[in-house]
Amino acid sequence: MSDLGISGPKGQPLPKPPVYKRFFDSVPVSIAIYTIVVGLIAYGSYAGAQGMGYNWQWYRVPQFLYRNTEIGFEWGEIPIGLVATIKLSVTAFLLATFLGLLVALLRLSGLVVGSAVAIGYLELIRNIPLLVLLYLFYYVLGPIFGFDRYTASILTLAVFHSALISEILRAGINAIPTGQWEAAKSIGMSPYQTYRYIILPQSVRFMLPPMTGEVVHLIKSSAIVSVIAVAELTTFGRNIISDTYMSFEIWFTIALVYLVVTLILSIGVSHLEKKYAVDQ
Repeated sequence: MSDLGISGPKGQPLPKPPVYKRFFDSVPVSIAIYTIVVGLIAYGSYAGAQGMGYNWQWYRVPQFLYRNTEIGFEWGEIPIGLVATIKLSVTAFLLATFLGLLVALLRLSGLVVGSAVAIGYLELIRNIPLLVLLYLFYYVLGPIFGFDRYTASILTLAVFHSALISEILRAGINAIPTGQWEAAKSIGMSPYQTYRYIILPQSVRFMLPPMTGEVVHLIKSSAIVSVIAVAELTTFGRNIISDTYMSFEIWFTIALVYLVVTLILSIGVSHLEKKYAVDQ
């Protein structure tokens, strides 16, 4: 404004946050509070176990991660269960994404029948608990259609999460400005070409954060299939505990494995999101 020769009243400077707020918002204090809370939780678990007369056996945990045998190096039960969990989750996620995209396109189609089918599917799946849906696929539909427990688990996770993913996809598609649709239509693009080359590539940046959360949710939800004895990380953990009675050590280790996997996934997607934003 001063470069143009125009002067005017200046606004008041923004007030500084209170001292206590700046103190608690600082990084060192936040790290210290987090460390104290985690330490208290760990101490509470240890004290509770000691009160129960629990015999800690952390020295036995490494044998369930890896072991050196006469034939060489071998992975333990926990890494084998982790690989099974990742395979199960990836398969279920791909199927859930396909189903979710189909449901989202039906709801956006403008057809009365398509919208009604999509809304009915969403309301039905979102209002059935995941455990009940698993029992339905395995104990009811399994004998009818010949599903084994692994297939029933994949279908359960895929169907349940497809309802959530469809809303993420629909929101990402609706976030694209109307002008993009009109421009694609004006140059003679078909609806398929519009989605394939214009809408979906641009909507990815809106979908990445919620889709990451959904993938993490799916990985954690996969533990529920242990109730029908599908071989995955939680099932391996339950089997180890039944043989060794090392409840605290094994569950803490498995919880840490899940935490590491989800953190790696979140960090990787964050870098991908930043790279995609720069390309935009």
